[in-house]
Amino acid sequence: MQNPLLSYKLPYVSPFPQSFFSSECLSLIIRPKRQRPRKGGEWTRRRSSSSGSRSGGDRGRVRAMPGSSFGSEDNGSLRSFKLNESTFLASLMPKKEIGADRFVEAHPHYDGRGVLIAIFDSGVDPAADGLQVTSDGKPKILDVLDCTGSGDVDTSKVVKADENGCISGASGTSLVVNSAWKNPSGEWHVGYKFVYELFTSDLASRLKKERKKKWDEKNQEEIAKAVKNLDEFDQKHIKVEDADLKRVREDLQNRIDYLRKQADSYDDKGPIIDAVVWHDGDVWRVALDTRSLEDDPNSGKLANFVPLTNFRTERKFGIFSKLDACTFVVNVYDEGNILSIVTDSSPHATHVAGIASAFHPKEPLLNGVAPGAQLISCKIGDSRLGSMETGTGLTRALIAAVEHKCDLINMSYGEPALLPDYGRFVDLVNEAVNKHHLIFVSSAGNSGPALSTVGAPGGTTSSIIGVGAYLSPAMAAGAHCVVEAPSEGLEYTWSSRGPTADGDLGVCISAPGGAVAPVPTWTLQRRRLMNGTSMASPSACGGIALLISAMKAEGIPVSPYNVRKALENTSVPVGNLPEDKLTTGQGLMQVDKAHEYIQQCRNVPCVTYQIKINQSGKSTPISRGIYIREPSACQQSTEWTVDVEPKFHEDASKLDELVPFEECLELHSSGPAIVRTPEYLLLTHNGRSFNIIVDPTNLSEGLHYCEVYAVDCKAPWRGPIFRVPITITKPSVVIDRPPLIKYSRMSFLPGHIERRFIEVPLGATWVEASMQTSGFDTSRRFFVDTVQLYPLQRPSKWESVVTFSSPSAKSFFFPVVGGHTMELAIAQFWSSGIGSHETTIVDFEIVFHGINIDKKRVVLDGSEAPIRIDAEALLASERLAPSAILKKVRVPYRPIEAKLFTLTSSRDKLPSGKQILALILTYKFKLEDGAEVKPYIPLLNNRIYDTKFESQFYMISDANKRVYAMGDCYPEFSKLPKGEYSLQFYLRHDNVQYLEKMKQLVLFIERKLEEKDGIQLCFFSKPDGPLMGIGSYEPTILVPGKKEAFYVGPPPKDKLPKNCPQGSVLLGTISYGKLSYLGQGHGKDLKDYPVSYHISYVVPPNKPDEDKGKGSSPTLTKSVSERLEEEVRDAKIKVLASLRQDSDEEISEWKKLSDSLKSEYPKYTPLLSKILEGLVSRNNVVDKIHHDEEVISAANEVVDSIDRDELAKYFGIKSEPEDEEAEKIKKKMETSRDQLAEALYQKGLALVEIETLERKKTASEGAKDVDETVDRSRPDSGIQPDKFEENFKELKKWVNIKSSKYGTLLVIRERRSGRLGTALKVVNDLIQDDGEPPKKKLYELKLSLLEEIGWSHLVTYERQWMHVCFPANLPLF
Repeated sequence: MQNPLLSYKLPYVSPFPQSFFSSECLSLIIRPKRQRPRKGGEWTRRRSSSSGSRSGGDRGRVRAMPGSSFGSEDNGSLRSFKLNESTFLASLMPKKEIGADRFVEAHPHYDGRGVLIAIFDSGVDPAADGLQVTSDGKPKILDVLDCTGSGDVDTSKVVKADENGCISGASGTSLVVNSAWKNPSGEWHVGYKFVYELFTSDLASRLKKERKKKWDEKNQEEIAKAVKNLDEFDQKHIKVEDADLKRVREDLQNRIDYLRKQADSYDDKGPIIDAVVWHDGDVWRVALDTRSLEDDPNSGKLANFVPLTNFRTERKFGIFSKLDACTFVVNVYDEGNILSIVTDSSPHATHVAGIASAFHPKEPLLNGVAPGAQLISCKIGDSRLGSMETGTGLTRALIAAVEHKCDLINMSYGEPALLPDYGRFVDLVNEAVNKHHLIFVSSAGNSGPALSTVGAPGGTTSSIIGVGAYLSPAMAAGAHCVVEAPSEGLEYTWSSRGPTADGDLGVCISAPGGAVAPVPTWTLQRRRLMNGTSMASPSACGGIALLISAMKAEGIPVSPYNVRKALENTSVPVGNLPEDKLTTGQGLMQVDKAHEYIQQCRNVPCVTYQIKINQSGKSTPISRGIYIREPSACQQSTEWTVDVEPKFHEDASKLDELVPFEECLELHSSGPAIVRTPEYLLLTHNGRSFNIIVDPTNLSEGLHYCEVYAVDCKAPWRGPIFRVPITITKPSVVIDRPPLIKYSRMSFLPGHIERRFIEVPLGATWVEASMQTSGFDTSRRFFVDTVQLYPLQRPSKWESVVTFSSPSAKSFFFPVVGGHTMELAIAQFWSSGIGSHETTIVDFEIVFHGINIDKKRVVLDGSEAPIRIDAEALLASERLAPSAILKKVRVPYRPIEAKLFTLTSSRDKLPSGKQILALILTYKFKLEDGAEVKPYIPLLNNRIYDTKFESQFYMISDANKRVYAMGDCYPEFSKLPKGEYSLQFYLRHDNVQYLEKMKQLVLFIERKLEEKDGIQLCFFSKPDGPLMGIGSYEPTILVPGKKEAFYVGPPPKDKLPKNCPQGSVLLGTISYGKLSYLGQGHGKDLKDYPVSYHISYVVPPNKPDEDKGKGSSPTLTKSVSERLEEEVRDAKIKVLASLRQDSDEEISEWKKLSDSLKSEYPKYTPLLSKILEGLVSRNNVVDKIHHDEEVISAANEVVDSIDRDELAKYFGIKSEPEDEEAEKIKKKMETSRDQLAEALYQKGLALVEIETLERKKTASEGAKDVDETVDRSRPDSGIQPDKFEENFKELKKWVNIKSSKYGTLLVIRERRSGRLGTALKVVNDLIQDDGEPPKKKLYELKLSLLEEIGWSHLVTYERQWMHVCFPANLPLF
């Protein structure tokens, strides 16, 4: 998702004799961690072919062309930006710029009434200011949906209430249901959710601070009590020498230390809310228990909750608590088994919705563009991913928009794409537009000012109206509060530009790209300023809603084709250069003029024109425009075939509309000196082709734009029927050697832009540039961008935002590819230097450097052989100083399980009737040490719009089902502790065959090596260098015309990281040339290398175990009868271990066999250990005391069977086994020791349990209360605690009692002695030191200790963590 950015408007001059201008503007959300948002600014463009600089001047004008039937008037006096109170308020929600205010004033009932807009965004807050009702009193928001699933709660667990009306919530909390609630079935579906999972990071951060403050107060109070207790002890015992008193003091100190450590390690995972779902006989109802959010224990109770149902049914919402002020709605799916709690994932959507249609009856100047329109909110920004969109969210949103019969869709999201106008989402959008007559409006992007920066889907999809961001003087003066507004309107500096990679214009129209609009209630404010193409899109969408409102009222059929044509052909051009269309599209949309156009075209067929272009003689590639960018293409004329095919809506009548369709068209070229075209074309429903010739040979260097357009001979007033955009960037050629190009004394004013196109010399691989500024006083901010285009790749963009506080110089370096045109765009931010009236002078120098190598990717195959690399410098002498490092490990995995199923929910059924299917693939992997890892799937990663697969999502969890990481097509590294993990990968599509092919999908787990484990590779001058250790390669100077060869050796085998199985790949980077201004003394820091390439090493098979199979088997020294007897004995023990003990009959059978084997092998320790193990594992024990006594007896038998003197003697002598027999003895002794320790451990647990049960029994019989601490320590108490102490001391002889395996007994010992602080310290150390996934029993033990001490704030905290570490189930996808 992209953050909102400022928009700006550029002057535009139409190339057509008629003033019909196509303007398409798209607002893009900046995707966190996918694409960096660029905060506000606008720029004015200049012709790149001009050698000198030129200020904005008349280029800032918004004007219409002569002879225009529409748009010939001044655009709402946009130059009048001196403000009074009313014009100031109007500037906060700009409508005048697009003629919306004039239109609604003239047609007050055409204010969006009867229009339904779907907001595809981060989720709209239904409680936000201005979003309750429409201008005619209807509900503003008809439905609120979370299409991502991020708010889904598993409510498949069904419970029944007891006689007191209580049910057990999914979190384990006892809940009281309201007796007034109707529930004919008596079945209550329960689930729970961590509330922070529903909140934005900003809201969660605010709550964490407030909760931490209260928690700290309670913790400090307990610390004060603990310190007081220790102080009182020290005053009472001045000199502590007694061992028991020392332990008591240690316990008091441990309590203080524990509380202080908790304050340092505090990590609030948030309150848990319990959800209850039931059917009241008519609809599904939902209630939440939110007591964990409240300070008052009587607030937030389930029984006091006013039940909600699906928002669409009753349009009611709730608020979690007054503390968060966060609005939510609910929807129930899958017969009550899935509850969707819908919250917003950022304020973005509410702001967007407010721009489109907010209604403020008391503040009409702050109304949105179409206050009469209604909305549905389709949340596509996944809260789990920081509000990034997912394929699931996009598809479900389209399903909802069609189901609700929406007229319009606004989507202010997007990202760069590999392929324009391609992908699963594009296919679904085309269906929605062509079949269901939906008008789709979207943002163009915030990645300007360079060309070819429009994002998907808004700027790259033919069926979507893409909107750029415009800034008027009034907006600058009012909303942005600048001291001096620009004299003319302009496009924001960062607004994305066309053309697309396949030559389409990219931006369709422009609209105001900033506004002060409503935001969610949890922000604790009513409205906020945001700017970006994200704001321009809903402004345009609201304007289109006015048109649709008028069309419906006047009985004019609504078609996205005719509406788009009206917008394009009535927009006011922005800028006076033909190429300004690449910035603003056809211009600034005008609602009133578009309405007039639509009225005149009411009888014109609803048709769009699909343009397909290919160079004559070539079948591929097919494009939507002509984009001549590379140097060779500018040196000759080319002929192109243009195929024009009229496209009707799917419901068009073949007989009444398709057959009679025939248009006589006059073809025009806006640049006849460049493009020659036929004069006329007769076009029928089946389409026609014609050829054009493009001759760029006589053009000057720089940017050139023109169009071939068609005009209806019978109705020339319609303006251009279709357009073929033609963009030519003729680059400068760098002749000097060394290759250097200077642009001197370029003049800049606020918003001005300079473009230069340069043919990157063959052999260049990086650029070192410098920018010198002068001639100004106040600080200046510049955007410096470069872009190169390559086939089937996203545009290669380098960008920098630099601020000059005073005249000075800045240096840059960035990679380039030789032989391709590079655009250099330098823009002074639109508001930078405003009011200064001083021109900024810029001198920009570019020096090309390059070291060419014969291998772009170096692959070391796992053998001992090095790889030869040839290097040469084609441009100038360069210092060759290769450096390579391996920093990651990539391990391949196949799924261990593949589950394909049909999604049952109605939200997953396509408008075509097809049900979407899902495939869940499960992978297992293990980490021997903690590491940063991420999954990697080459086929699917890094594509969301330009992929034919609908959706992907993954979760990484441990054995306890704790989720450590989630992600989609943009996986990120996550820190995981040591342990075993499951990765579930989720794919969706409606085609079962595609999913079947993915059942054995190879997935890689990439693991970062720690910095100390990175492997520096060595370079050699001879092929035998790696093996012989000779011929180390030394840096040298490359001279043009002479190649240099060297070898890169494989990593030494002893340097390979652990856990790299055969087939793994070590990944890293290799670099060759350093920055020229660095001295030779610099080391191998890769930051000193401007260009890096991929290098990898395939891990070979492991070395075979040389000792394997040596020596004779010990069993061969025994006779056949002895070996047979042992085999029979071991087989019998194996059978005993396999027996189940679930029923009395099974327990009886097990006892018979164990008694029989004991009589047959009375002192055989492995058998006795298995019997003990069987007793311990028994479940559903009725008489626990008797069972514990059996365990003690079995443990004693194990202990008695072991010669402890011999064992002590062996381990008392430190020696390493020198032969196989000694190794065998060592193994036997270690096994005996482990069996002894396990028996003593289980005996200790049993003794404690008997003690506890006896104490409870005594208490229940009404015996006199006895102080537990004294009772546990007195030898005459009758509970015989000495046996436990005896057993404990014996165990302590053999093992480390603080280890994770036996530490529980130490905790119990401290607890029964009343030393709860020490017990807490021990159990906490066990949890932290345990290398395996946390054991639930340890957490439960910790929780019980905290309860016993009485630290309620820590009890609540640890209970939350219990749900984090030990969830009942994995979350839903």
